[in-house]
Amino acid sequence: MKGLILALVLALVEGQKQDLEPVFHMGKTYLYSYESIIMHGFPDRSMATAGLRLASKVEISRVSLSEHLLQIRSPKLEEHNGFWPTDSFTPSSRLSETIAACLSQPFKFEYTEGRVGSIFAPEDCPVLCTNLARGVLNMLQITIKKTQNVYELQEAGIEGICQTRYVIQDDSTNKRATVSKSKDLTDCQDKAVRNLGMAYVRPCPTCALKARNIKGTVTSTYKIRYDDSGASLTSAMLDQVYQISPFNEPNGAAVMEVRQELSLVGTKRPPLSEPTVQLHKQGSLRYHFSGELLQMPIPLLRIKNPDLQLTETLRQLVENNEKGATKEAIAKFLQVIQLFRVATLDQIESLWLQFVKELPYRPWFLSAICAAGATDTFRFLKQKIHDKKLNIWEEAVTLPLAFHFVTPNIKTLEIASSFLTCPQIQKVLMHRIIVYLGYGSMVNKYCAHALLCPNELLQPLHDLATEATSRGDAKDMSLALKAMGNAGEPASIKRILKFLPTFSAAAASLPNRIHVDAVLALRKIARKDPAKVRELTLQVFMDSTLAPNVRMVACVVLFETKPALPTVTALATSLLTEPSLQVASFAYSHMKALAAGRIPQLHKLSAACNVAIKLLGPRLDRLSYRYSKVIQISDYSFQYQAGAIWRVYLMNSPSTMFPSDIITKVRGYYANTAMDIIEVAFRSQGLTKLLRKQNIPFADYDTYKTLKELGKSFLGWKELPPEDPLVSAYIKVFGQEIAFADIDKEAIQQTMMSLTGSSDWQPVVKKVVEEVQRGISGRWTLPVLVAEMRHIVPTVAGLPLELGLCGATVAQAAADVDVKLSPPVSDNFKPSQLWESKTDIHADIRPKAYFHMIAMMGINTQYFQSGFEYHAEFSANTTMKFDARINMKEKNLKIETLPCHQEVELAAARSEVYAISRNMEEVDSEKKYQIFPKGEIPSISDQESTEGSSKPGGWKQSSMPNVISKGYQKGPEEIHHNNAGRRFHIRRFCKKFESLGCSTCLSLKSQNSASLRNTYLHELYEEFEAKIILKPVRTDADIDKIQLEVQAGPKAASKIIEVSSSGSKEEGEAAPYEDIQAKLKKILGIEEVLMAANKTRRRTKRINREYNTEHTGLWAEPSTPHLSSSSSSSAASSADGREPGDHHRKDERRQSGQKRGSRSGSRSSSGSSAGSAACSSSSSQEDHSGDRHCSGDREYSNQQANPPVYQLLFKPADEQDTGGEILNISISSSSSASDEDFSRAISQPEFLGDRKPPILAAVLRAIYRNKQPTGFQLVLYTDTQPKRWRIQMFGSSITGPSRWKLCADASVINYRKISGSLKWGKNCQDYQIATQIATGQFAAYPAMQMKLEWLKVPSIIRTTARWFYSFLPGAAYLLGFSQRQQLSPSHQATLVMALTSPRTCDVVFKLPELTIYDTAISLPLPVPSHPGTAISASPSSGWKGFSQATLSLIESLKGHCTVFQNKITTFNGVEFNYSMPVKCYHVLVQDCSPELKFLVMVKRLEEAADLIAVNVRVASHEIDMYVSNGLIQLKINGVQAPKDFPYTSNTAASMLLSSEKKGLTLKAPDYGIDKIYYDGHRLEIQVAFWMAGKTCGICGKYDAEIEREYQTPSGYLAKDAVSFGHSWIVSEDPCTGACKLQHKLVKSEKPLSFEKAAEKCFSVEPVLRCVKGCSATQTVSVSVGFHCVPADSALSLDGQLRLDQKSEDVVSSVSAHTACSCQQQCPA
Repeated sequence: MKGLILALVLALVEGQKQDLEPVFHMGKTYLYSYESIIMHGFPDRSMATAGLRLASKVEISRVSLSEHLLQIRSPKLEEHNGFWPTDSFTPSSRLSETIAACLSQPFKFEYTEGRVGSIFAPEDCPVLCTNLARGVLNMLQITIKKTQNVYELQEAGIEGICQTRYVIQDDSTNKRATVSKSKDLTDCQDKAVRNLGMAYVRPCPTCALKARNIKGTVTSTYKIRYDDSGASLTSAMLDQVYQISPFNEPNGAAVMEVRQELSLVGTKRPPLSEPTVQLHKQGSLRYHFSGELLQMPIPLLRIKNPDLQLTETLRQLVENNEKGATKEAIAKFLQVIQLFRVATLDQIESLWLQFVKELPYRPWFLSAICAAGATDTFRFLKQKIHDKKLNIWEEAVTLPLAFHFVTPNIKTLEIASSFLTCPQIQKVLMHRIIVYLGYGSMVNKYCAHALLCPNELLQPLHDLATEATSRGDAKDMSLALKAMGNAGEPASIKRILKFLPTFSAAAASLPNRIHVDAVLALRKIARKDPAKVRELTLQVFMDSTLAPNVRMVACVVLFETKPALPTVTALATSLLTEPSLQVASFAYSHMKALAAGRIPQLHKLSAACNVAIKLLGPRLDRLSYRYSKVIQISDYSFQYQAGAIWRVYLMNSPSTMFPSDIITKVRGYYANTAMDIIEVAFRSQGLTKLLRKQNIPFADYDTYKTLKELGKSFLGWKELPPEDPLVSAYIKVFGQEIAFADIDKEAIQQTMMSLTGSSDWQPVVKKVVEEVQRGISGRWTLPVLVAEMRHIVPTVAGLPLELGLCGATVAQAAADVDVKLSPPVSDNFKPSQLWESKTDIHADIRPKAYFHMIAMMGINTQYFQSGFEYHAEFSANTTMKFDARINMKEKNLKIETLPCHQEVELAAARSEVYAISRNMEEVDSEKKYQIFPKGEIPSISDQESTEGSSKPGGWKQSSMPNVISKGYQKGPEEIHHNNAGRRFHIRRFCKKFESLGCSTCLSLKSQNSASLRNTYLHELYEEFEAKIILKPVRTDADIDKIQLEVQAGPKAASKIIEVSSSGSKEEGEAAPYEDIQAKLKKILGIEEVLMAANKTRRRTKRINREYNTEHTGLWAEPSTPHLSSSSSSSAASSADGREPGDHHRKDERRQSGQKRGSRSGSRSSSGSSAGSAACSSSSSQEDHSGDRHCSGDREYSNQQANPPVYQLLFKPADEQDTGGEILNISISSSSSASDEDFSRAISQPEFLGDRKPPILAAVLRAIYRNKQPTGFQLVLYTDTQPKRWRIQMFGSSITGPSRWKLCADASVINYRKISGSLKWGKNCQDYQIATQIATGQFAAYPAMQMKLEWLKVPSIIRTTARWFYSFLPGAAYLLGFSQRQQLSPSHQATLVMALTSPRTCDVVFKLPELTIYDTAISLPLPVPSHPGTAISASPSSGWKGFSQATLSLIESLKGHCTVFQNKITTFNGVEFNYSMPVKCYHVLVQDCSPELKFLVMVKRLEEAADLIAVNVRVASHEIDMYVSNGLIQLKINGVQAPKDFPYTSNTAASMLLSSEKKGLTLKAPDYGIDKIYYDGHRLEIQVAFWMAGKTCGICGKYDAEIEREYQTPSGYLAKDAVSFGHSWIVSEDPCTGACKLQHKLVKSEKPLSFEKAAEKCFSVEPVLRCVKGCSATQTVSVSVGFHCVPADSALSLDGQLRLDQKSEDVVSSVSAHTACSCQQQCPA
């Protein structure tokens, strides 16, 4: 039995796994060799690489149960830069010595069961060396599970806590084990990462891992040998790979590889001795990011003495800038920023005293101080502002930069809070705004990753809100809300809610813009507490008592919280009963825009909105742009994981026809992040006041008093609150509001007072003129650090891998402008004197801009750098030196400037990439390699244009076909060169202007690897240069100056003659007009142009006769081969790479998801399916590009009866033939009659100079010292006859021999067409372009056609057209247009727009090989039209057709109200029937604004049911219009008016009475009444569009809210049209008045009981009742709301209770009196 037990124990022990955790025995020192290699490169091994290799000896000893010592000896650092394996590693002995010094002391670490614990190091040990020790210890981190051989866990390491997979292979026979583990560095529970400058980039934690553009992994292999005494680590090998793909391209990625090897060499007996210095705990194995200065991604800078280095660097910076070496100046600027980050406050102060008085240094100094963002630099800036050491402009520039770049911490936040109370800041409003908004942004960045933000940081903002509320200061309220919005902390929610009426009754009296700001302040809070903000904004949205724009802003914030499906559907359901169509339209269009989005981060929200909009009917989809909308344009590339959204929020106000609030924003998405790039908002109110006559004393007129008294008779009537004109705007950058402004009358007056001491505008003009006359002289420099963004992750070697981006720009300008005004400004100056003045200007302006960006990927520490560096720069430099003389009286302008004397680089863009290696010990010997193999760059001479150096021809190109081709042709100026694995591309375009002595060149150079992959990353890495150069051209004589002279008016002709005769004309002689005309015609060479035009016209007619069946286009040139239908089709097919017979393809493409809703095509042309193919016969006239699946006469006839829209023919208005609506697909159709008229009109050789003198002449010439001037001249003629308008322009050389000319002609033909042509070249015959705009019919619908035709154009235009042509199909597809490939005239583009209804139109766009079309496109505004009406052929109606569109649009904006018999149509277009009680005046329309400008009342006469009388009150006039004895009578102020019309008032504001048709019209535009028409039976009222939202009465409020049309005087919404009409009856005196009806509250006649308790109910709105002593003879049933109280309540009808504000408990029908019989007579 004992033997059995012993066998079982031995078997159990044998089956148990050996402990594999490495063990270091006490008393021994384990000797290891260690090597780590870091390489940066690309998958393409032919490109340059950069790397580091660190080799050393490692000794490990155990000193206690868990404590161990680590000693790193003999570290040797080597650098690699170049092409592997040709270039090997190079030792860096001095840097190795520096690292050896910091590793001289041993490190202590805790190590138990394979896990590394705390690490101890000397206090003065640099963090870099401690991290290198972590890199070695990380190889010892191993987690063994004794019961499993394959397992996964979250393991701590130098990279953080990441998902790790283990595989153990145990060779128990040889007592060896191999442990393999792999880490996924994209799946980390707590990753070690540092982001700088990316506070506004929001990551998406729920996004898929595949969307991440930085992916990394670590694989480790451990060799372990074990015995009875334990396991020992014999070798460890780690491989780490980071793949960085900026554009998420599998083949477009940069790679960083790290390999570590640790091999056991042996052991020795004496253990490591204890360190001689005290060791301090330095954390765990997790990588420690340095708290000291972080090296910017710029060349290394050894910092020894910051103040001396700053002095020297600043001097070098300014010297480089003065010499024009801007690139070197920007490099020094970045070094200054780096130095300022380590400088102390005293050092900065002493440096300031040294340079404060040297003006060139101040902008560089202050900008670097701001960009440094350190505590001392921020404190220094605050002191200088407090001590008034900076001027107002320097403060305006430095404040936003300082608050943006400063590093937020407790110290800098304390300094920032002191800015808030700085007296200098408080004095300037804009500075105060910048500081408060900047402080809020600092709080946001500091608390971004904290669960709770300290209350003391938010207290200054809360205090400002409290103080502003107590003072009633709206501007400070807005500032506090915006600052709290920037902070974005949930702790501010309670303060914000105090400004919203939904949560605070006291907020109801605050201005509307404060409510909007309060809602917007919740946007950033939603990122921390979306559930709370979602709850609040939903309540605000549902609160119908709030203004529409407040609710719409709440809708915006609500959707930014990404609500789930239940919330979205609840919101959609509420829209079904939403009374405000503005709000409903906005919310619906917002959901529709979100539903169409493709952004992955918004996928759930898009899906929810897609479901929700299906709950809503098409009613909201048909609303016009009079209602609020959300416009969204977005795109997302799933391949590159990048996209963007551009949204425009258009929020209309009931009081305006146009949006009162506009918010537009751009948000970008990249990989798994999102960022708000920019947001701009404009808000306006009361601007319509500026569109009408001002200073009319409405309050002094009788109408104002009458309306005040009338308002008292209506229960609960209130006039609209006053609206002062206000424009406000704000701008947000990266989601942070940086500035806002409120511009109102008070702000403008304050500005004018501060400038001139007067609020009148004339002194302001005088002040400006005086300042300009003093001249402008100065130098301005603005350097700015544009961005500094860095993403840092650790490598297993203990070194940081950094992706850094740093950009800086500088804008400079030097100006010396001297202005002399004659006569000078006098004390009694008037602005009109400027029109009689002479001005001499001498200007020398030299603007310059430079931008430099550095991007780095690699190791970046303060000791060494290794990796790739990308440099991109852009520069622009120009000089404007000229003398100008302006003679306003003589209408003459003369500008003189110097010619080109030296080569000038106007603009340049360059980019290049290097593999770099730098180290601190050898700063001056950096290693830099271009990433492509070496090779010689071919030389190239300038390829200049030879098409005539003295005429402005096109760029030199090889000949190209006239038909726009999709192919690419390479001109002789392009050179490709391959050498040693490199590809060179060099292109140069030059154009000489010998007449002006200059030449312009565009140079393009690029070089890359011959084996480069076609990815965006590799294209970014190619070396590229593009520049525009202006250089002088050698001429026979030296040019003295270049002169431009413009002469307008009657002296234009004499100026051309004077220039041509070189000033030989005698002074004082006035030549006869005939002589001037003949001379001018000869100088311009008009005779030659007309003769050439006649020859061309005769030749064109002959060609048209010869090729009558050919499809050549209007401007086809004779040399062009004319294509038959079959050959054209074959050519088109072959051009696309297809065989001529390959026609069986789908000819139309339509994006199903992009079409605009459901199309209700009620007509035949639009009702046809857009996807139906054209059925045609097999003749040569068929469309060879369409489908051929149709056959038979039946199908063909069906198609002809219902043709697609692209087959319809546009019929000009002047063609009488109504047949032929089907456009023959054959290209044999010749030009129509309209085309012939077009050709004849364009080529008509009529010279306006035969009848008219020129109105403008311009001469550009080069003046030589010993030679006649050369240059160009241009003359402009106009003919403005009543029935014909024409303009002509001729340009030519001022030298005789040149025949190059420019001719432009534009005219109105037959009053229905606008035609124009542009010709240039030899006698205006080389190149021709013509255009035409015509009105007509398109399938019986009014339409407009725009046509562009060309005969021959320069190659640069053809190249641009091909580029446009390549993008057009894709753009049309995204916009939802249909496409069809079919041949059209080869030199013609046509656009037809047909108005199929007032709200929809059809569009057909035809190009030579492509037709794009769409039907039923919604229009922003309704266009009044009468489809189907025959278009008159009379000239007068045709002329009106051109202006009809504009006039009809303006008319559609005005409000129209009509009363005819019992039918009333309101301003909002609502129709209802209402029978007016006889003799009772109704308020039809009145001005309800505080100005109370007019009143229109109407009543039904007793004599006949369809006769009405009108009473109009305007100003001090009372106008009565009525019918008596069958004639229309007119009384003005109770006096019968005379019959002589028109009648005009003599008041300040005009009023006109006149007769029209069978009635009278009244016009008072200054009062808002455009027109009132009355004929006894019909009354029409038209008010100005600026009265929108300001009217009331039966005609409505003119606010487009048709769901709220029946509003009574108290604002109550009546239940039906009858009670609505009754509410606007004007009560009269019961004894003297003709109307015996009055408004009374009534008690419900039906007994009601609730919950078995009796109730008595009273109407909340009055009901018509006969006056006391009269009885009702007619009644009508109306629906009224009742408020109920207990039966024993003391509430009664005595005293006319105010129940209009009470709740409506029940709706019941009561009888309203409409006619009364009175027996009792009033006492005398």
